[in-house]
Amino acid sequence: MILGLNMMQFLYFHVFLSVIGLGAGIFVLLGFISSKNFSILTTTFLITTALTSVTGFLFPWHGFTPGIVIGILSLIILAVAMYALYGKKLVGEWRVVYVISACVALYFNFFVLVAQAFNKVSLLHSIAPSEKSPGFGITQLVLLIIFALLTVRSVKRYHPV
Repeated sequence: MILGLNMMQFLYFHVFLSVIGLGAGIFVLLGFISSKNFSILTTTFLITTALTSVTGFLFPWHGFTPGIVIGILSLIILAVAMYALYGKKLVGEWRVVYVISACVALYFNFFVLVAQAFNKVSLLHSIAPSEKSPGFGITQLVLLIIFALLTVRSVKRYHPV
């Protein structure tokens, strides 16, 4: 039992938080590119993404995994994003800090989504049975390039009023 939930219920709760964070994060990213501020979606993205990382630490540990590293980095990046947004109100360079940190946090969520998809979806697993397989690496590299381009565009375009 974790937080009063059996393992399957807790897994569904964790995945639910992740999906909400991913969905809200996509809208936040689109808001950056169109220089719009979606405050409710932004708060939803930041909170559910942080809770996704926190709940990820509550699963039984099987050593120090890449997922643990991503969770730690995600929480650090989210703390920076929240400080830039809520503490510094995006004044001056804090706008750039916020946009980059929010995009990195969303990238980390997508990175884990792709890793889980290759692990759980049999067609993808047959293409890349391990994280060391070329298919997995190429997919993650493409994802990284896409997010790098979207982050650069977001920094250039996001100027909230």
